[in-house]
Amino acid sequence: MHYILAIDQGTTSTRAILFDRSLRPVASGQEEFPQHYPQPGWVEHDPADLWATVAGTAREAMERAGATSDQIAAIGITNQRETTLLWDRATGQPLHRAIVWQDRRTADLCADLKAAGHEPMIRERTGLLLDPYFSGTKLKWLLDNLPGARSRAEQGELAFGTVDSWLIWNMTGGKVHATDATNAARTLLFNIATNAWDADICALLDIPMALLPEVRDCAAEFGVTRPDLFGGVSIPILGVAGDQQAATLGQACFQPGMIKSTYGTGCFALLNTGKDRVPSKHRLLTTIAYRLNGQTTYALEGSIFIAGAVVQWLRDGLKLIREASETQPLAEAADAAQQVVVVPAFTGLGAPHWYPECRGAVFGLTRNSGPAELARAALESVGYQTRDLLEAMRADWQAEAQGVLRVDGGMAASDWTMQFLADILGAQVDRPVVTETTALGAAYLAGLQAGICPPPEDFAREWSLQRRFDPEMAEDRRTIIYSRWKRAVAATMSA
Repeated sequence: MHYILAIDQGTTSTRAILFDRSLRPVASGQEEFPQHYPQPGWVEHDPADLWATVAGTAREAMERAGATSDQIAAIGITNQRETTLLWDRATGQPLHRAIVWQDRRTADLCADLKAAGHEPMIRERTGLLLDPYFSGTKLKWLLDNLPGARSRAEQGELAFGTVDSWLIWNMTGGKVHATDATNAARTLLFNIATNAWDADICALLDIPMALLPEVRDCAAEFGVTRPDLFGGVSIPILGVAGDQQAATLGQACFQPGMIKSTYGTGCFALLNTGKDRVPSKHRLLTTIAYRLNGQTTYALEGSIFIAGAVVQWLRDGLKLIREASETQPLAEAADAAQQVVVVPAFTGLGAPHWYPECRGAVFGLTRNSGPAELARAALESVGYQTRDLLEAMRADWQAEAQGVLRVDGGMAASDWTMQFLADILGAQVDRPVVTETTALGAAYLAGLQAGICPPPEDFAREWSLQRRFDPEMAEDRRTIIYSRWKRAVAATMSA
């Protein structure tokens, strides 16, 4: 058993990475898949695309490494969270496209639930806000809008799941309908204090509990793959975590006060709060960081909807670049005297604002503003939004937070962006040797359950720094430009 296979099913692409027993990446496969936008503010994925890219990239990674299924000790899964699927238990066929976490179609429903006074109860039990981001209102929309869906759900004919459950179902040939505690905690239906589905919230949303998967630890038995899937030998699925929680594990943020921030399609910062379930007074989320051996570790989380997606907007929307890597030289060439600010609220603003109705805006344009200035402002927006999150975290967390931010994800590869992040935060930013920490976290969970990987405290000692970015910006400059950002956000929200 030479390898651990990590499957990282993301919002715009799927990646599979084969790690050796020392958790060094050996080979990988990656494939993008289509995004569907049937109406403004709606975002969907074809469930068949999610499954096909997982199977395809896993086989590709195995082929590149020359690995066979009998050489793989375990599979770990990490996934885009909150994305909602509903399928037929008998046939395995989805009833609708997956409704993606970015989708805003249930904004009116969330507003109605808030107006009726339900948010305090939901927040106390789930740690979440009433926002279209989460799975519960998406599932209600499916049951309300698909003919016969609710009656079939009540009869036990249908299954709900986030992407991890969908993949486990397909990998095991429909034998296992399960999720882990971190994904369950993002549904709006899971009580993070009792670690169980909440019957009251399900009743409020008129969701039959027969739909829901079994909730297990992050490192646990999730069944075995169909023998024919990867070449004749079944592989055990031993680790599952939502992408941001997997990145927290991959960054070895096991101690209370440690913070990591992942820069993918969105940006997600997690602060480990240990055994303390810290309620936020600054509109952050209280969530489960991980659950191992039945013990729950909590976190404060700030969610930014648009991070790497702002670079995709430059590429696909404005056609200013052909490759994401072009943004750094453009930003370096931008006129420093210009004051262009991009507020990338393309699907609303996430934490700490939680304003789903507002949309993106650009401020400070002049006749001399061009691609370079827009590219710089787009990259800077990620740093500004991160500071918004970390200021809210420091206000909520009474204990001493560590003064270092560990970063990962695609945008972490940009030296310019990471230096600006350190500058605007006034804090050290650490980039690890292995920046694919989401997949690393999934592999670690699977290896831990398989008895291959060391316990968390030993794994933490193996974390390696690739580069540290120290703040270089003067404090008065930092104050001025961050104030400009806050004015731009306020104007965007009032438009």
